[in-house]
Amino acid sequence: MTTTTATTIDAPAVRPADIEPVRIAVIGVGLISTSVHLPVLRRSPLAELRVVSDLDEVRARDVAHRYGARVADVPSLLADDDVEAVLIATPGNHAQIARDALRAGKHVLAEKPLALTVAEADEVGALAEQAGRVLQVGYMKMYDAVIPPAHRAVAEMGDIRLVEVSVRHPDDSRQTGHLRLTARIPLVPAAAEAARVADAEDGERVRMAVGDVPPAWQRLYRSVLCGSVLHELSLLRAVGIGLPESFDHADVFPWPTDGGPPSITATATLSPTSRLVLSWNWLPEYAQYEEQLRVLSADGGLRMDVAPPYVLDAPSGLEVVRAAEGGSGTRTTRTVAGFDGAFQRQLEAFAGSVRHGEPVLADAAGAAQDIRCLQQLFRTLAARHGVEVGGEAGRLP
Repeated sequence: MTTTTATTIDAPAVRPADIEPVRIAVIGVGLISTSVHLPVLRRSPLAELRVVSDLDEVRARDVAHRYGARVADVPSLLADDDVEAVLIATPGNHAQIARDALRAGKHVLAEKPLALTVAEADEVGALAEQAGRVLQVGYMKMYDAVIPPAHRAVAEMGDIRLVEVSVRHPDDSRQTGHLRLTARIPLVPAAAEAARVADAEDGERVRMAVGDVPPAWQRLYRSVLCGSVLHELSLLRAVGIGLPESFDHADVFPWPTDGGPPSITATATLSPTSRLVLSWNWLPEYAQYEEQLRVLSADGGLRMDVAPPYVLDAPSGLEVVRAAEGGSGTRTTRTVAGFDGAFQRQLEAFAGSVRHGEPVLADAAGAAQDIRCLQQLFRTLAARHGVEVGGEAGRLP
């Protein structure tokens, strides 16, 4: 006999009545801010947008006008007593701005990646602890409403045999076409030069992480692993599966001729009886971003369909199948997240940590774990193709 139960989760992570709004400055008003963070801030009773900052002052002024905020450069907003917290959404590595903000006494919500090296993630985490300030990493998938029931289901499974994470990743234009964003305006010369300097600094951190590898492999580490695959690692941690210590096999294919990234497959041992299969697929013309987590145990399984990142409030779905009592048939539970999406819940959790000292789920220690695991994956990929790895990855056991 098969039984099916359907549930919907629609309670916010933090009740608005419990919280005085957190006064926030947003640093970086590019794609992720304009498509997700700023709309969430506009409607949230838990936060107030006070200041925006961007390398391109023209773009910053436009955003500030639309959202009723002020414009300031980073040193000025960090010295502003009206700003309690910063949301860092600049491209690339966010460790240096996070350090500056923490030293200025601000709470920090930093988009991923927090850092490109384990050492830097550890350093920023230690600084937050010393400063007594909240440091939360922008792993919004860890705050998805279906994560708690998924975590409970994994804990109840016990004898897990197989964990599969698969991603179908199209070009950004396929993910954001529905937003009807205005055409991107080229950076003004001063902003373009500042961006070039920041890019060079991130390049040096990549070399510290994986050594002096060829440019295509630098981009693989920086843009694909630290820019996307780390989300899959944070998802594994969030549901209680954890990360592998090393990878048995990994490959990249094919090396594109158009400058785009390759696809990645990898396998790892999670325990003597369970394996991880990771599949990250670059499909530039695919219709939409899709991500799925499947967990198979001796008596059932779990399937989580993760909401796409640029569709505000899109629900994730969770299906758990277990053997029915007595061993005859199955019982299936389907859970769908309600009105508040992962980005909304991420902001609510940040406000709860700032105002009530609630524990930070997506912290710097977790980010350091992810970076270490990515370096293990990178080293396995490089070995497959005869590329010598140095830096932190070269020193891994």
